[in-house]
This record gives sequence, structure tokens and C-alpha cells, in this order.
Amino acid sequence: MPNLTYEAYLDEVATLLTELYDLDDAVAIQLVVDAQANAYFSPHDDHPAMRTLARAKEDAAALYKAGKPKPGPQAKPPARPAAKSPARPASKPAAPGLRKNTKPR
Repeated sequence: MPNLTYEAYLDEVATLLTELYDLDDAVAIQLVVDAQANAYFSPHDDHPAMRTLARAKEDAAALYKAGKPKPGPQAKPPARPAAKSPARPASKPAAPGLRKNTKPR
């Protein structure tokens, strides 16, 4: 079988992560993107002979082991809580008649 293009190789690694390790697509893609950002795939880009299906399986296993998600459900990443306004320090009410520069509510 001919060697894969660089892009097809990365797609294959992500696909194998979803098929072999039952990862959500987004999680698998993020593992590949992170590895690419850390130059893990640079040799694959320079040497087409490295872009084989057998090597894709090896790389998928290595990426899974290195970036293995925490135990628990892996179908979807946890929802992020809504952003909160910064907490304001509690202030003591001013004594009557001592309020300055306040507008009526």
C-alpha cells in the first residue's frame, strides 16, 4: 500500500484513537493537534516512508498512552461552568447620614 499524505496520516491517527480507544472525536483530534504542536509528527512530514497504516496504529497507541484522559466517561468533555463576575467585597453599610456621593436607587 502506498504511503499516506501527511494530512491523511494525521486523520488516520485520529480515527484510530476513536476506534481503538473509544475516544470522542474532539478528544482524539485534540490529542493529534497537541502532538503536532509539540513537533511529534515533524519526522513524518519529512519522511513519507513513516506514514504507513501500521505506523499510524503505533502512533495512536503512543499518543493515547501519553495523553490518556482521566478515568471516567470519555464520551464528552466536561462542561465548563459559566463565567462569573468577580466577587465584590462585602461592604458594611454606612451609618445614616454619612453616605457620600451615592445616587438614590
